Amino acid sequence: MAAKMWAGRFSKEVDERVNDFNSSISFDARMYRNDIEGSVAHATMLGECGIIDLEESKTIIRGLKEILVDIDEGRLQFDPNAEDIHMFVEAELTNRLGATGKRLHTARSRNDQVALDIRLYLRNEIEEIKALVKKLIEVIVTLAEKNLKTVMPGYTHLQRAQPITFAHHVMAYAQMLLRDIGRLDDTYKRMNVLPLGSCALAGTTYPINRERVKELLGFDEVMLNSLDGVSDRDFCIELASAISILMMHLSRFSEEIVLWCSWEFKFIELDDAYATGSSIMPQKKNPDITELVRGKTGRVYGDLNTLLTMMKGLSLAYNKDMQEDKEAIFDAVDTVKLCLSTFIPMLETMRVLPENMRSAAAKGFINATDCADYLVKKGLPFRDAYKITGTLVAKCIEMGVTLETLPLDEYKKLSEIFEEDVYDAISLDTCVMQRKSQGGPAPEAVMEQISYVKEKLNG
Repeated sequence: MAAKMWAGRFSKEVDERVNDFNSSISFDARMYRNDIEGSVAHATMLGECGIIDLEESKTIIRGLKEILVDIDEGRLQFDPNAEDIHMFVEAELTNRLGATGKRLHTARSRNDQVALDIRLYLRNEIEEIKALVKKLIEVIVTLAEKNLKTVMPGYTHLQRAQPITFAHHVMAYAQMLLRDIGRLDDTYKRMNVLPLGSCALAGTTYPINRERVKELLGFDEVMLNSLDGVSDRDFCIELASAISILMMHLSRFSEEIVLWCSWEFKFIELDDAYATGSSIMPQKKNPDITELVRGKTGRVYGDLNTLLTMMKGLSLAYNKDMQEDKEAIFDAVDTVKLCLSTFIPMLETMRVLPENMRSAAAKGFINATDCADYLVKKGLPFRDAYKITGTLVAKCIEMGVTLETLPLDEYKKLSEIFEEDVYDAISLDTCVMQRKSQGGPAPEAVMEQISYVKEKLNG
């Protein structure tokens, strides 16, 4: 077994079970590219500052790049006995370069090295998540553009409330997802601060140039307190929080799709490629993707709670507890990417059933508010109009008719204000098309929303 980099202080070998318990190579190996990228920048700075010989710096950089190519092309496998990805890369470099390789770790610690690696890794992941969210928004916008006049019932308390359009409904999710992108952008901004140079906790006596490393790695700022530099995991928690909210939005959308594709609603039909059947009931077509998204939302919430709980009692600076950050945040990232990459084509291929939506909208007296508004526009106080309309609904239920088919003389029994034009006022098309207020369901109002979303996506 290879000697530990910190073995000089100890007089006996660490118990094998402790080695296994300490090791993080099984999950932090995914950061190998980021670890090498950070090490190349660090070696560049060491050489430029004269902390190590410039030629040795160049040799180290060549060696690191060769290791990267060998890992990428499968010629170099990760050593499961390595304590972590940092030790694996450094040990491999030393194996290849001898004493020169040992100079790489000058003026840094694994504490600031891992803080750097995880920031570099998560920066890239945020960009990938954002790209998936933008693709989902584009699919939603396309759905909306095709269904500007597809009338459906809007709900409160899962009860039919007022008529809207399918375009209006799905564009609500576009707005939610735009906010998710904003949260990811905010997280990226606070994440993009360089911790390297904090060393173990107290900086270094070497004349390092942190601004140069910042420039090489594309960070916006340098962390100004070395204790904070190695012990901060706010960015992991913030990203897990942003992902949790994003998953909540996907879960809400999933719940509606589960309802919509049921026989009780039948507003949409999922493509066969994105549904499953039953092992014993041949008629079944199950929305498993959306159900799994709902379930995996709870899993991501657990990742966020893991990070919050892990950090809540830690004194400054670095503690081994913080090794638990990676599995939690990696799982949250992997889960949301998996959910998005499956949800997008499912939504893209589902079939909308406008006739069923309109049929549902025709029931449940969802035009009652428009009936009351009709009276208000003719001078009746709203509360009086509300009472009259409620009485009319009760009469319709008693007679087994709708407001559209209730005879005019029944209307006039409650108010002489009613005229033949009431039927036009309470038609579903009028109810929807006249709601032109900003943010409303009328086609022109929804087109404003679509234009806004497109502008944000292209901005």
